[in-house]
Amino acid sequence: MTVLKTSMRNFFAHKGRMALSAIAVLLSVAFVCGTLVFTDTMNTTFDKLFAATSSDVTVSAKGASNSGETTSGNGRPPVMPATVLGEVRRAQGVRSAEGTVFSTSVTVVDAGKNNLSPKSGAPTIVGSWNGNDARTMKISSGAAPEGPDQIMVDADTAKKHHLKLGDEIGVISAVGTHRAKVSGIADFTVTNPGAAIFYVDTATAQEILVGHTGVYTNVNVTADQGVSDAQLKKNVVAELGGAYKVQTAKETADANQKDVESFLSVMKYAMLGFAGIAFLVGIFLIINTFSMLVAQRTREIGLMRAIGSSRGQVNRSVLAEALLLGVFGSVLGVGAGVGIAVGLMKLMGSMGMHLSTDDLTVAWTTPVVGLTLGVVVTVLSAYLPARRAGKVSPMAALRDAGAPADAKAGRIRTVAGLVLTAAGGCGLYLAANAGKAAQGSLWLGAGVVLTLIGFVVIGPLLASGLVRALGAVVLRIFGPVGRMAERNALRNPRRTGATGAALMIGLALVACLSVVGSSMVASATDQLDKTVGTDFIIQSDNGQLVTPQAVKAVKSTPGLERVTEYKWTRADFTTPDGKTLKDTAITAADPTYATDLRTKTVAGKLADAYRPDSMSVHEKFAKDHRIHLGSRIAVAFKDGSRAELTVRAITSDDVVIDKGAMYTSISTLARYVPADKMPLDQLVFATAEDGQQTPAYKALKSALHDYPQYTVRDQTDYKQALKDQIGQLLNMIYGLLALAIIVAILGVVNTLALSVVERTREIGLMRAIGLSRRQLRRMIRLESVVIALFGALVGLGLGMGWGATAQKLLALQGLKVLEIPWGTITAVFIGSAFVGLLAALIPAFRAGRMNVLNAIATE
Repeated sequence: MTVLKTSMRNFFAHKGRMALSAIAVLLSVAFVCGTLVFTDTMNTTFDKLFAATSSDVTVSAKGASNSGETTSGNGRPPVMPATVLGEVRRAQGVRSAEGTVFSTSVTVVDAGKNNLSPKSGAPTIVGSWNGNDARTMKISSGAAPEGPDQIMVDADTAKKHHLKLGDEIGVISAVGTHRAKVSGIADFTVTNPGAAIFYVDTATAQEILVGHTGVYTNVNVTADQGVSDAQLKKNVVAELGGAYKVQTAKETADANQKDVESFLSVMKYAMLGFAGIAFLVGIFLIINTFSMLVAQRTREIGLMRAIGSSRGQVNRSVLAEALLLGVFGSVLGVGAGVGIAVGLMKLMGSMGMHLSTDDLTVAWTTPVVGLTLGVVVTVLSAYLPARRAGKVSPMAALRDAGAPADAKAGRIRTVAGLVLTAAGGCGLYLAANAGKAAQGSLWLGAGVVLTLIGFVVIGPLLASGLVRALGAVVLRIFGPVGRMAERNALRNPRRTGATGAALMIGLALVACLSVVGSSMVASATDQLDKTVGTDFIIQSDNGQLVTPQAVKAVKSTPGLERVTEYKWTRADFTTPDGKTLKDTAITAADPTYATDLRTKTVAGKLADAYRPDSMSVHEKFAKDHRIHLGSRIAVAFKDGSRAELTVRAITSDDVVIDKGAMYTSISTLARYVPADKMPLDQLVFATAEDGQQTPAYKALKSALHDYPQYTVRDQTDYKQALKDQIGQLLNMIYGLLALAIIVAILGVVNTLALSVVERTREIGLMRAIGLSRRQLRRMIRLESVVIALFGALVGLGLGMGWGATAQKLLALQGLKVLEIPWGTITAVFIGSAFVGLLAALIPAFRAGRMNVLNAIATE
């Protein structure tokens, strides 16, 4: 009880000094809890949606996926004959059954040819209005569609794009473009996670999505009262046989939820990873805080020991303070986490994914995880300072000698740090020289972890050397004030090392990712320059296939020398060694693709692969299956017949673009796949006539005006798009790393604030002998700057080493150009100096306000 009282008295006596540590705990816990609440809420939203939209039993074509995805290679949804509806209705236990048609392989535009598809990645769905959808949609204005000239739109899409009754809408599918006018607007009765949904009548849906009537994509079946979904499914299967896919409502909902969870899991664990980094950085802040508080209470600890307190009691007293700090920060963090989750929901709403706070889900495990993490991390971080406090002898403490300096422990720490760093360096060396990416990745991971730990352990040694070097460059120009700032930073290398290490971690990751991202862009750009021999690339940015109408528009564009189509399909391969490879990818292109992409070959010429009944294979495939020029491979095309293709070329694996592709011609594919099953183009290449690049570029954009889902890019545009994509990813990662950097800044602020308190008497004496307030503030600001620059220098150097090693592994995949983004590195280094200035504002201001006489009288 005495220990607890003492701990609580000390905690509340130093609550101002604990505040920044508490904020660090709060931020880290809040990020963890916010991530858990947000992903749980997303799961709840989709659970409700899928449960509400799934009929008791759903019958669909064999080609449809378990989650009902309708995208297929030919741009049309997998269908089944309308006669299935009558068969289903004859099954025992069926109360009602309704045939529907829908597709996600569509683009919907308004009268101005503006794309109405969501930008959030949610699907655009066009389908027939049916009773199942009527359960989750309520017509708020107008009426349901009747006839080919009417279409109904969901209220969220109508509001976003200012659609009203009577507006014209165009539906672009593989069949063609169909125009209709808005006849009605329907509100969701469940949360809409961002999809754009358009309804037409059944006959129109069949015509515009499939190309003919008499087919359905799904049959929605409702059970009689007292008949379970499982029994109904069994009855329907007995009636239909095994020709179709039959699922219960739970199976359909689970399949849809599985697709969503795969995306949410990646996002969830990525965000938790960044929260873990913030926790790691927070550890240094807490260690520094308690180390300095213990040092400042040396005399008090000595008195406690002198009147009979044991080492264990002193130790427990410090740990109890840490426990109070952990509980306080974690409780606030859990509450803040809910706020972060709501903020993320609002952010997703601005991107088009509507999430209702009515579905906000706070599982009991979330606060438990947050509190446990916050408390455990805080107490463990305070263990070393607590142990050090217990070692203070009463006599030494009463003489104000402070905690005993353990030179032996310092030497052991230095040796251990150097060993860890050397081991990490060996790991990075082995990774850089690995022959296989998988093996190299393991060495890279080990090298990163060991060098990071090693640098943290030898932080005091690094601080002693680098602070002097930085002081000579940065601080000496400020004269005596600069030299005092340097000595203050060097006074306690362990503290400086720990403070700098917190900033080092975040900046090391920033530098590493910057090097990797820049190298990827530079390598891809280099490959484009070396291998791409076409002027323009036409493709959809959201993965939609290129419709025949759009291809026709490209081919009719004036000023083009050639147009190359590029398709992709799957087939079963039977190789000369007798092995059968199921569902293997094969690319079909026009013969001109051999000119558009100058792919290296190790045998034969790629142009020969486009001869009738011919193909190419890549180098590794040829080695694995003992294939050479003239070998014949049996190819059973998906949705087509079996062919015997002759290998005319073997391509090199030392490429980036189309690495591992196997080619045949579109004409060969057309011989074995029926016209109505032929896959649509993944993308289209176009080459202008000599001197016509600029006019042809403009003409292509004009020709595709009616098809806004496709983008025309020349090589410059394509390189910029690649750079922008990687840049957006890096910016998102930098944004998440900002949490760790903020915690590191709090560490610098806390270190300086406690250091000012620790040096109160010294500051008073300096003021007494003539140091002005302005000089005092400058000294503290310069001390902060040099600590921040120390952390930045170590972190950026370490990160560039990691990034350069990672690029060596990327080189095994053909990305051979190493590029150091010196602009970014320099900007981050300079920015660190401003971070140091910012962190010093409050400590410097407080130091300048000290009363000189009171400061001198401080013990």
